[in-house]
Amino acid sequence: MTDTPDLTRLQRRIGYQFSNVEHLVLALTHRSYSNSNNERLEFLGDSIVNMVIAEHLYASFERAREGQLSRLRARMVKGVTLAEIGREFELGQYLQLGSGELKSGGFRRESILADAVESIIGAIYLDSDFETCRRQVLRWFDQRLQDLNIQDTQKDPKTRLQEYLQSRQFPLPLYDVISVEGEAHAQTFHVACALPSLNRKTTGAGSSRRIAEQQAARSALKELGVEND
Repeated sequence: MTDTPDLTRLQRRIGYQFSNVEHLVLALTHRSYSNSNNERLEFLGDSIVNMVIAEHLYASFERAREGQLSRLRARMVKGVTLAEIGREFELGQYLQLGSGELKSGGFRRESILADAVESIIGAIYLDSDFETCRRQVLRWFDQRLQDLNIQDTQKDPKTRLQEYLQSRQFPLPLYDVISVEGEAHAQTFHVACALPSLNRKTTGAGSSRRIAEQQAARSALKELGVEND
């Protein structure tokens, strides 16, 4: 945004009050807005969130193998998950973006939201200490971590559908956005997944195109009898 909004509400949302609010301002500043931006904080926050989530998974899944732990961590720290957290905080309305990014809807772009979440984690670390930062990360991810189990180490639906079709020498699925509903900060994407060689088409919906595509692919796997509900 061209002007920095009052960050009091955002600090309540994230559950942390900054001693030096300039750390938060920097975390919300995209490189399109200023040479002084959040890229270095993003680097720091990325390292912290990976460490905190890895430590939690190591302690929580005592029988899990290294590969399983790696896949669980990847699910937690991937851009889609971080962007979802960013939307929950309504980060889009607080981001400082250049005019080009503003016009192209950068305030709702998945990658920008995910980077901002990591930057805020880095900012909290600089403003406090590692233990405080660790508590914040675990609180933000709490429900998602509770919902995890070893079965979540399997590949995502789009990958499974692609591998299923390739193993039978069928053409790859075609994904197409049918519609986008809702306000800019809370959109729902509707996507179709077409399997031309099998004369099938399924649909999916989600808060991003990627999530909608995964839902459509999951429906296709169920129709093909590869997976059950």
